[in-house]
Amino acid sequence: MEDDLGTLLAVCGLDCAAREACRAAQAGDEAAKETVAAKWRVEFHNPNITAKTVTCDGCLAARGRLCGHCLECEPRLFAVGRGLPDCAHCPEYACEKISGLLNYIPEAKAKLDGIKAGL
Repeated sequence: MEDDLGTLLAVCGLDCAAREACRAAQAGDEAAKETVAAKWRVEFHNPNITAKTVTCDGCLAARGRLCGHCLECEPRLFAVGRGLPDCAHCPEYACEKISGLLNYIPEAKAKLDGIKAGL
């Protein structure tokens, strides 16, 4: 689905713009952010998730707001530290830093595999 957010590719291959947390943050919709936070508190068994921790401008936003997990995401920290736009551009692509995560998000793996094939 194409919309005004377009595509906002994360280091791991996820399209952040398609994710509910990013969409709510970009819309400035506090009620929607709280709804996402409530869902994530249950889903991730973490009572500390708040509307603030689901506020995100995409993991590569230079001056943007980062979702709570983005601050500690090992693939993101590695790629950003090396100036890579995503994991597919890394010579060590599919290393242990990203492979475990990609087992849970096959659509992101497919996206990164496609990027890698085109390099």
